[in-house]
Amino acid sequence: MSGAAPVPAPATAVPRPRDSRVFTILVCVLVALTALPMLAILAFSGAPGTLLVATVLAAVPVVPLVLCYLWLDRYEPEPRRLLLMGLLWGAFVATFSAVVVQGIGGVFAGVSEEASLAVVAPVSEEATKGLFLLLLLWWRRAELDGILDGLVYAGMVGIGFAFTENILYLAAAYNGTDGTGPGGTTALTATFVVRCLFSPFAHPLFTAFTGLGVGIAVMSSSRGKRLVAPLVGYLLAVMTHALWNGSTLFGLGSFAAVYAVLMLPALVGFFALGIWARNRERTMLTAALGDAAARGLIPGTDIGWVVDLRARRAARKHARATGGAAAEQAMRDYQQAAIELGFLHHRYLRGTPPADFAARGQSYVARIGAVRPSIAFPGQVVPTR
Repeated sequence: MSGAAPVPAPATAVPRPRDSRVFTILVCVLVALTALPMLAILAFSGAPGTLLVATVLAAVPVVPLVLCYLWLDRYEPEPRRLLLMGLLWGAFVATFSAVVVQGIGGVFAGVSEEASLAVVAPVSEEATKGLFLLLLLWWRRAELDGILDGLVYAGMVGIGFAFTENILYLAAAYNGTDGTGPGGTTALTATFVVRCLFSPFAHPLFTAFTGLGVGIAVMSSSRGKRLVAPLVGYLLAVMTHALWNGSTLFGLGSFAAVYAVLMLPALVGFFALGIWARNRERTMLTAALGDAAARGLIPGTDIGWVVDLRARRAARKHARATGGAAAEQAMRDYQQAAIELGFLHHRYLRGTPPADFAARGQSYVARIGAVRPSIAFPGQVVPTR
């Protein structure tokens, strides 16, 4: 941008709290410890060619599902590393833990295959998936701003879990070890259609109930509600999972009925809830940033360019057209800092600020003050040196 003000260097970031480091270390260690045995289980589930085909087929729904959650999570995108941790937790920690629990139930407790499918699997799988959300709530509460964040993280864990589980089911179908027939291409195709095309959202949907409970807990100032909401969410996740698994024991008609009566309405309901939560975030951010502007923390004229998704894109496009990639990045930094400030200020107004509220707030305000002189929104005069 000829004659434009230089883009400032990023403001000093707030030091990561000890709890944040503990969470990262714990999750990484557990993923590393469970990845090897889970990969070994996958390796023994079929020949290399079979596993390759099963892995490719299991990956088909992963990208579309992840993109759906990223589309919902556009106001304040969650840190990509945390989303990746959620995927890896689901793919390795949750799946391996569930395999161990169900194996113990079958070998040592004498649990029948039907009981394991309808009872043990829902209880153990939703517990191991939901544990990631509880760890977030305990150690990374500042990253959670409400229902939408809970749904997004639950979705990532569920997608990771379904991916690994689908590899096992697809390989078993082809090998004929799933107990439904001789195997081969026909069985593989049928399993792919049912699990990867018609119900790839099943595990994300089950865990969404736990995510909903965690989101409610984050927003609540009531200690009782903060304790009860995740538990109720988990119980609903188990119940829905059990109904889904149990329906497969009574034939295709029962499965189709549960799919039509439970799964599709629940899916539509959660999608609508996600849209509602995102729209509510816009209203909430407008009010919170309006209060912040009244306190002199951000220019009130900038709020529309921050909370409206189309206006945000227009501002970035304008910045790039007038100042290139550096100006566009400065605009992104400014908008992101303002959004973070809005969510933080909202929690302050609700009486549920995180423990490091002051340090975070000062960091966002400093970033806003450092970047604002170097950017211009459409219709404004481009700042000059």
